[in-house]
Amino acid sequence: MPAPTNSATTSSTTISWKYVIAAAVSLVGLADAIYLTVEHITGATLRCSIISGCSEVLSSPYAQVGPVPLAAIGAAAYFVVFSLAILAAFGYRFVRPLLTIVVGLMFLTTLWLLYLQGFVIHHFCQYCLLSAAVTIALTVIVAVASRRTSSAILSA
Repeated sequence: MPAPTNSATTSSTTISWKYVIAAAVSLVGLADAIYLTVEHITGATLRCSIISGCSEVLSSPYAQVGPVPLAAIGAAAYFVVFSLAILAAFGYRFVRPLLTIVVGLMFLTTLWLLYLQGFVIHHFCQYCLLSAAVTIALTVIVAVASRRTSSAILSA
């Protein structure tokens, strides 16, 4: 006769590590965006230690949408990505398309902001470039995770 098993130990949740990585990467973007938001609200002058141009970019008219700092919108977006990625990591499949849409919109926004920095403002901000790198990394991670999920569903 088989030994009795504890249902708590036999039911295991499969964690999708690609989405866990996406959640961790989004925290880097969230920290960057919160820092920029606080500096914007307090009126502090940011120093660029790697490249020059932070003050030109962050004081431009493109640094806010109406009265709201663009960094605050970025912080909200990174928080949404973190939340959706955690849910996706633990198997909530319905959030995966939402995560893909949010990250896609962030990617398009990043391309626009890089264009503005390079061709309109003619300066780059290292904090903005960090955010762009994080968003590009998130785009790649979510695309790979989505592709694996789609191919697994199709082959089943």
